[in-house]
Amino acid sequence: MSVGMSGTRDTQAVPDASAPRPAGDLTGLGIDPDDLPDGLVVADEHGHVVCFNAAAQRITAVSASDALGQRLEKALPLEDLEGRRWWQLTDPYGGLAIRVGQPERNLLLPGGREVLVTVRYVRGEPTGPVRRVVVSIRDTEARRRTERSHAELIATVAHELRSPLTSVKGFTATLLAKWSRFTDDQKRLMLETVDADADRVTRLIAELLDISRIDSGRLELRRQPVDMGAAVGRHIQAYVAAGQPADRFLLRLEQPLPALWADPDKVDQVLSNLIENAVRHGEGTVTIDVTPAASPREGEDTGTSVTVSDEGAGIPEESMNRVFTRFWRGSKRGGTGLGLYIVKGIVEAHGGVITVGRAPGGGAEFRFTLPVSTPAYLT
Repeated sequence: MSVGMSGTRDTQAVPDASAPRPAGDLTGLGIDPDDLPDGLVVADEHGHVVCFNAAAQRITAVSASDALGQRLEKALPLEDLEGRRWWQLTDPYGGLAIRVGQPERNLLLPGGREVLVTVRYVRGEPTGPVRRVVVSIRDTEARRRTERSHAELIATVAHELRSPLTSVKGFTATLLAKWSRFTDDQKRLMLETVDADADRVTRLIAELLDISRIDSGRLELRRQPVDMGAAVGRHIQAYVAAGQPADRFLLRLEQPLPALWADPDKVDQVLSNLIENAVRHGEGTVTIDVTPAASPREGEDTGTSVTVSDEGAGIPEESMNRVFTRFWRGSKRGGTGLGLYIVKGIVEAHGGVITVGRAPGGGAEFRFTLPVSTPAYLT
């Protein structure tokens, strides 16, 4: 018997621990196992299933009505990756009395579906008989997506590194072996190619470091006052100096702009990526609008918004939800497909937001807004 909250004794009979419980009853704690995100299967001291929650039904495709009261090995017939029956291997009820469970591992359901399973043995005393076997089941799809993403990253990095390193190795080996046979102009051309390929490798390594910091939440920001109009102007001047016609760029500033505190190097990285995408993959005039805007951060009134648009074919509607994911490429013109993923990470690290859409001229339009982020000692 138990004592109720009011201090009086509860004279209701204690339920039989071996009787099957409905999936909505979890040890009288008021917790509904159907609300748990992972599959939960509980067997009593006799090995009969007394709890089989909604997630377990979804993952195993077995209904609770069929599982409750069944032997655990029949309701949940798991096999290891070599095809051996898992419950016979582990023998939770007859194995060593000091065992407390089984660590998470990949097992197979009937039909070959792979799941992650963790098992806990509940004993009345440290080396006593097992009173409960608690099984947690988790779908492996999310983990597999992560593993595929990592595999894609490795494959992309290997591919992107192979080309410049092959070039560097080829030119340096040729120069070392036949230095005297080449004219000064030929030597300069080879060394300039090596220098450009070295820059390409350096950029790729920098991108990988940025991804690592973004994914781990360790992207450091060194906030300073940033003149967004001047920053955009510098990028346009660099493109004009590199041979782009000046009339291809249109910069429109709406004054006054709020004082913006951000990491100037990271802002330059965002601007460089967005403007380069418009120049390389877009057509016509590249228009950059810098305007004051509502702050995306609660408690601030204003922010600074930058919109980069072009007059090309734009991004297909069905691809817009994938633009900021890893390895997305808008065309087959090369690149790692990591730039916009990094841009989104930098903008969000500042507390800002970035969106993509269709420009009035029909091309792609990227718009990001940063909060002013004025330091507390200046407010």
